[in-house]
Amino acid sequence: MRDTIYVLVFEGFADWQIALALAEIRRPGDWEVRSAGFTREPVTSMSGFTVMPDVSVDELDLDAVALLMLPGGHLWLSTQLERMASVARRVHAAGAPVAAIDQGVLAVARAGLLDHCRHTGNWPGQIGREVAAYAGHDQYDANVLAVSDGGVITASHLGNIEFAREIIHTLDLYNASDRDHWYRLFKHAVPPPWFSGETIEVVRAA
Repeated sequence: MRDTIYVLVFEGFADWQIALALAEIRRPGDWEVRSAGFTREPVTSMSGFTVMPDVSVDELDLDAVALLMLPGGHLWLSTQLERMASVARRVHAAGAPVAAIDQGVLAVARAGLLDHCRHTGNWPGQIGREVAAYAGHDQYDANVLAVSDGGVITASHLGNIEFAREIIHTLDLYNASDRDHWYRLFKHAVPPPWFSGETIEVVRAA
């Protein structure tokens, strides 16, 4: 049964880029969220939180993985990118989607997963500059902050809300109407119609 969400953690990973998506994933209680590191040694996020990885990237259960999430961060070394590209390729080949934001997009580009699907990133030209074998220039969409296509979710470093929205849709967490209301709330502070008047005033005053 595919019920496990794996999240890559490494020294200096950008924890806020994945926080909203993870909060929504955990809300229903149907998914197991597990952190995966390059090793099992503890790492410190960009915000200063220490995380002890549940597993190493070599220990992912490909029969259980429902999604692999790759955040951005400061310390994406070339050796780490190559290793993560290999993991992303394996997860995708096993039939599970891969979600990447910010520098994480470079890993899926190195895995060759962006050559034939619509995708985005931090800015036009970055992927081609950083990944020599990248052949997806014609598929790059500079007009969105996040997009899902071909079993791959990609997002700009400015698109953590859109990133969460694409993951919510991919995992079918809510119905289409609720997903739309969720996005309006978090992106534009527009409360859904079922909010009470008192709650609406609190949201507007925040």
